[in-house]
Amino acid sequence: MKNEIFDYVRSIQEEIIGYRRHLHENPELSFQEYQTRDFIFEKLKSFGLEPKIIGETGVTALVINNQQSENEPCIGLRADMDALPIEEQAKVPFKSKNSGVMHACGHDVHTSILLGVAKVLSKYKHLLKQPIKLIFQPGEEKLPGGASVLIKAGILDHPKVEKIYGLHVSPELKVGQIGYRSGIYMASCDEIYIDIHGKGGHGALPQNCVDPIVIGASLVMDLQQIISRKGDPRIPSVLTFGHFEALGATNVIPNEAKLKGTFRTFNEEWRAKAHQWIEKSTQAIVESAGGKVDIRIEKGYPFLKNDALLTSQFVTTMQENTEITLVPLEIRMTSEDFSYYTQEVPAVFFRLGTSDEKNQTQYSVHNSNFLVNEECIYHGINTFIFNTLNIK
Repeated sequence: MKNEIFDYVRSIQEEIIGYRRHLHENPELSFQEYQTRDFIFEKLKSFGLEPKIIGETGVTALVINNQQSENEPCIGLRADMDALPIEEQAKVPFKSKNSGVMHACGHDVHTSILLGVAKVLSKYKHLLKQPIKLIFQPGEEKLPGGASVLIKAGILDHPKVEKIYGLHVSPELKVGQIGYRSGIYMASCDEIYIDIHGKGGHGALPQNCVDPIVIGASLVMDLQQIISRKGDPRIPSVLTFGHFEALGATNVIPNEAKLKGTFRTFNEEWRAKAHQWIEKSTQAIVESAGGKVDIRIEKGYPFLKNDALLTSQFVTTMQENTEITLVPLEIRMTSEDFSYYTQEVPAVFFRLGTSDEKNQTQYSVHNSNFLVNEECIYHGINTFIFNTLNIK
């Protein structure tokens, strides 16, 4: 039966690659995935499933066999659908048709893999360990995160999701490799917005001004002490400002400066305290220099934690049933809204290798030249399948 499954996945591989290329050509931004939603909906219907729309642009479907009830606990499989506001530079025949929008994070791959899984499960549903809930999720790239939206809409209920799996492409890994980590894996992610209000004037007369650029520069440096002196050094944390806008000129001090940044960590208690310190220190630093400030911290995704027991079972399943190479992963400060699911039910979030041996596809995600070796789709389908079917 195992070889039969492998052969069937191979037989539909080109079809699923075609789905991926269609999605890649027609990317849509977060919470705007209407055409993507409709494409997924129709494909699921063609497999004999009964899809439902959830969260406006999300899609879900339940796969069950004759021995199972629609009400019994199920396994969740999740793929995100949204693209990024990036102009594609990759020279491929299925390049994005939507100017300024690109699947630069591989969500087209995730979605096509789950469609492939849906087709396989529909054919072999008599082998299901338990019902499977397919979750095609919008808005992973944008707060508040599509996962939080779908959870509020009841995606983990009716029937109850007992455990859940998710994946993400990884150009750091070769095709045929799967990355995994038990326990805490990815950081929480918060967005910081600071508007400094000073007093502009002539650059040659700074004594008559309250310079928001100097205040902002000092603020960026001083806030780093929150990490180094207020935080427990055993808890990984990052505070980064990636946007500093002050529209003056060579001889013009502007009235205001705008800063945007991110704070990331792995501990909720420290996360809350850090927010308080950032706000308190920002107020003090700016006001001591004679300026005024508006600061807003948008709480984003929580940290992602893979369930230890489920991860151990995942590793055993992959070792016993596939020739995929398993690669242990280190923690990473990037974030992912799959973390919302991991806070609710046992979960495994794994990395799918996408680079070929010559590294011709090893561009970083969120890069305008991002590419994948499409052979990864075969391995992604198998990874989901062998964690959902009873196969000997």
